[in-house]
Amino acid sequence: MLAEVRAGMAAAPPFRPEMPRTGKPFSVWMTNFGPLGWVSDRTGGYRYQPAHPVTGEPWPPIPEAILAVWREVARYRHDPEACLVNLYGPGARMGLHQDRDEETFDAPVVSISLGDRARFRLGGTERKDPTASFWLDSGDVLVLEGAARLAFHGIDRVVPDSSTLCPDLGRVNLTLRRVTRP
Repeated sequence: MLAEVRAGMAAAPPFRPEMPRTGKPFSVWMTNFGPLGWVSDRTGGYRYQPAHPVTGEPWPPIPEAILAVWREVARYRHDPEACLVNLYGPGARMGLHQDRDEETFDAPVVSISLGDRARFRLGGTERKDPTASFWLDSGDVLVLEGAARLAFHGIDRVVPDSSTLCPDLGRVNLTLRRVTRP
């Protein structure tokens, strides 16, 4: 799977998204695989688009090894349209957020962790709901579905050099989403 991720990143180099209003760069670098990719910048905000924001090229296909995980755990009859590839280097994190840029929330969100260990925080569907934290290790798969599909979640911290899988990348998170209604 990691070899397929690296090949996809060669075709669609990682970039740093920006916050919509401020233009402040995210602490993670990212890229995408599939017919649609998630991007964010000051001018267009959060959205899905069919091409890389820097190269203008279509995103590479979602690798078969990643699709196999979706097909095993998603319990959804349609394949994902987007695979976000988030790269967490030293000091990178992802604040509490909901995945709600999709047309429908019927499909689950499937997350695959590779590389360094991360402290994952999960809350309820309201920002003020209590949260719980737990560790995600390389190889862990997390499925947010049903009521949890719109749960607030994020990465509080990553433990550098806690995995030998991809020391040059740190933590790689693959997030699979269905964007449009089938």
